[in-house]
Amino acid sequence: MSTFHEKVVYQIYPKSFKDSDGDGVGDLKGIIEKIPYLASLDVDMLWLNPFFSSPQKDNGYDISNYTEIDPLFGTMEDFEVLVSEAKKHQMEIMLDMVLNHTSIEHEWFQKALAGDKKYQDYYILREPKADGSYPTNWVSKFGGPAWAPFGDTGKCYLHLYDVTQADLNWRNPEVRKELYEVVNFWLEKGVTGFRFDVINVIGKEEVLVDAEDNVGKSLYTDRPIAHEFIHELNQKTFGHVKDSMTVGEMSSTTVENGVAYSNPENEELSMVFSFHHLKVDYLNGEKWSLMPFDFMKLKQLLDEWQVGMSEGNGWNALFWNNHDQPRGISRFGDPVNHFEASATLQAQTMHLLRGTPYIYQGEEIGMTDPGFEELEDYVDIETYNAYAELVGKGLSHEEAMEIIKVKSRDNSRTPMQWNNDLHAGFTTGKPWLKVAENFHSINVEQEQATGSILNYYKQLIRLRKEMKIISEGSYRGILMDHPSVYGYVREYQGEQLLVLNHFYAEPVSVEIPEEFLNRKCRYLIGNGEKRELTEMLTLEPYETIAFYFEA
Repeated sequence: MSTFHEKVVYQIYPKSFKDSDGDGVGDLKGIIEKIPYLASLDVDMLWLNPFFSSPQKDNGYDISNYTEIDPLFGTMEDFEVLVSEAKKHQMEIMLDMVLNHTSIEHEWFQKALAGDKKYQDYYILREPKADGSYPTNWVSKFGGPAWAPFGDTGKCYLHLYDVTQADLNWRNPEVRKELYEVVNFWLEKGVTGFRFDVINVIGKEEVLVDAEDNVGKSLYTDRPIAHEFIHELNQKTFGHVKDSMTVGEMSSTTVENGVAYSNPENEELSMVFSFHHLKVDYLNGEKWSLMPFDFMKLKQLLDEWQVGMSEGNGWNALFWNNHDQPRGISRFGDPVNHFEASATLQAQTMHLLRGTPYIYQGEEIGMTDPGFEELEDYVDIETYNAYAELVGKGLSHEEAMEIIKVKSRDNSRTPMQWNNDLHAGFTTGKPWLKVAENFHSINVEQEQATGSILNYYKQLIRLRKEMKIISEGSYRGILMDHPSVYGYVREYQGEQLLVLNHFYAEPVSVEIPEEFLNRKCRYLIGNGEKRELTEMLTLEPYETIAFYFEA
């Protein structure tokens, strides 16, 4: 069986992890400095957000050179040291590959603008409609039209994301060849993992048409040709590397496509990130809104993806947190009244599911949203756009700020909290983004000395490596109608694991299904009191508990 089933990935946002030179921005040398800490967690792979040359219009997801390191983060030599130091501690490196688009400052785009026909076919250029309007009515994911004028050529270029991020023409074999060379360049540097950014939107049709819904998502998302391209990417690059591990970030995808991307028989990717479960606090599907998360929907979505991916032999990436999401503990827990229980509940719910768990920096010590009160404390471009839109809709400054505080991507991008020193030990300079004020009580040093969250993560990671039922077992949801508990069963060669996760602050009694009663079992792990499995089990606030049944 694939070894990635047993692995755990730790995500590093380089800009906010550790600054080695006092310029206020995290860097590669800072990561190297913290390798012993990362190794102590026993994670297997470090996923680094982009550190390639970039104008930084979208935090490095607008790449101007794929094989160069932005001086902001260090040098190629620093990167080579990072790879070798990580390997010494049995950790591999996963890079973030942004292959759907480049920055408009990329040499290819600049050559195209200068009139080079070869490079003009590297991008998706179209003539405006007869009435002078854009080629289609598609909307950019960052708001506004998905087209912009291509210099003074009279044509337009497609940008599904920021106007400075021009979509590449994957139908051009030359483009694919160039991108495969990029992936192979990094493989030769010792990289064995890749996270492919928005990879399911690379398959645009040859003839682009208006969308009936005036948005266009369905016309470029999960198109059959995307699977062909990803298969070819696999065959020409990482597919030849033993133990390579890949994950596709899948925008608005389906279980059916998730299976197709990750079933090993298709030779595409190891696993997929899907985001549906992180939209359960969007009022009417709108991110910039306030509502309590819909627990029943959360359960239903986690269950649907677990069952569907399992049935189709696909594989899930498991996560609550990343660089684009508010902190899970602030979102689905209660860090004020039930800090440690909220953090460990979320850890156990994810880590005991079928799939590969991803830990986002700071999650393992319970880092929370910073709750910045002033708009000026935020840096993220999406946040400022959303603020303008909210105020434009008639909300007051205060009302708009309440939403920003909960939904901004900067919530997860605040600097890593290492200790109680100035700026939480992240930098000696002025941090690029403010540190959360609770760093005095929530930091690595404090957690190592007196906390329980970090050790809980270590236990869960160890269990995944030791127990096949966790890494390879099947999944089945139980108590699906229960209003506050998400329960599930893992099974492997006659063994069973019963996991109960209680997401609220009021204690609750759960009636245990008969199939588990009067059978020999042992308490495996939990964040509450160690006890026997009984017919009625009372779960404390944010309690998680797992019982193991031998074959």
